[in-house]
Amino acid sequence: MDDLEKAVKYIKSAMADGEAMEAFILSEREVSIRIYELEIESLTTAESSGVGIRIVRDGRTGISYSGTLERDAITRAIEEARDNSRFGTPDEFAGVAEFDGVEPPSMSSQWSHELLSTPMEKKIELARDLERLTRRFDRRIRSLNSSNYGESAYASAIINSNGIERYSEATYCWAYAHALAGEGDESQSGFGMSAAKNFGEIDIEFAASEAATKATRMLGATKPRSMRTMVIFEPEVTRSFTSIVAGTLSAERVQKGRSFFANRIGEAVASSKLTLVDDPTDERFFAAVPIDDEGLASRRNVMIDRGELKGYFYDTYTARKDGVKSTGSANRGGIAGSTSPGPRGCYFEAGIKSREDLIKEVDSAVLIQSISGVHSGVNPISGDFSVGAEGVVVTNGELGEPIKEFTISSTIQKMLGDVHEVASDLTFRLGSAAGMTLAIGDVSLSGN
Repeated sequence: MDDLEKAVKYIKSAMADGEAMEAFILSEREVSIRIYELEIESLTTAESSGVGIRIVRDGRTGISYSGTLERDAITRAIEEARDNSRFGTPDEFAGVAEFDGVEPPSMSSQWSHELLSTPMEKKIELARDLERLTRRFDRRIRSLNSSNYGESAYASAIINSNGIERYSEATYCWAYAHALAGEGDESQSGFGMSAAKNFGEIDIEFAASEAATKATRMLGATKPRSMRTMVIFEPEVTRSFTSIVAGTLSAERVQKGRSFFANRIGEAVASSKLTLVDDPTDERFFAAVPIDDEGLASRRNVMIDRGELKGYFYDTYTARKDGVKSTGSANRGGIAGSTSPGPRGCYFEAGIKSREDLIKEVDSAVLIQSISGVHSGVNPISGDFSVGAEGVVVTNGELGEPIKEFTISSTIQKMLGDVHEVASDLTFRLGSAAGMTLAIGDVSLSGN
């Protein structure tokens, strides 16, 4: 934090009259450990810091950045941003954030001294123990692609010429395994993960069980016949689906005509069983943070309320274009990028039925364990949804034979409207979305 505060003090002294300036300062450290056959395959510790500068003068924006917090480098970045602003296209909505009267929420510390003080040897041994546990889970587990441990720690500061000066910091860690199960010549894989804010809270037994279960239950999988069916998304798949839906609610996409939610506020866009919330102050998220990437207070935003579209994600720029206030939803890709509005802690509100009860009440469906090809198979403009998948047939409330090499397709709009049930097993992992078991009716499954 000392380096950040020094950088903040220097940048504030460099602000000039007649221009709007914003600085995003970041210092981060990451650890990655990969174990194979109980031996260290790779161990990486990386540290980085830098500052991104944005200057707006006469409606023209200039951006530059420095990969270090050294004073000379910061000076060069400021000068380059000023120079770049001379060549920008005038934009009446360009500018930096102004305090909107909403104070950042009081949150418990997101910084774990316990995590950072844990010896590297214990982190290596945890990854080894994860491999051992996964192998012991079932005799059909032949090996692991890898057993992995990772952690991230960051501290950031955001200041601008309108008087905003905010700081945030967070740490979190995770462990995951890729298990390989086999019988005869057949081999199937499964993924399992546990994430936590403190090292001692990682549940490697859960990660091992999840990886081994997903791998072994796919043994004997065949390609199914084509049909229309209900699908039941596992929480990890629902996380991906939630991220897709929330991403289309970016005001930037709406303003550019790249969202099927454009001009639909107040309309029913989903089943009444669905309420979509974005709440980066929810400390169940591992990257929960009291401010957005412009320094405005994080806040809980209800985007879809019992099926009705309530609004879009706004940062300062898109809010000015629409004549509204920012929703505190500015995201930044790093020190070199500008902000754009989007989800930072989104989820569908959980239902009351357990996963087990949801499945028991289904006559016929396919439980979707994993999907692939999301980037190429999902069109956020039209809503077309077509992805590869694997999973297990559900018949009369019981899990049956595994199936693979098929495609599920529909449109996002239809899937939102066809939600049959939302389970209570809301699951938080890394990233900006949480998921739960979600049943969706009438999806096209393409196999044989």
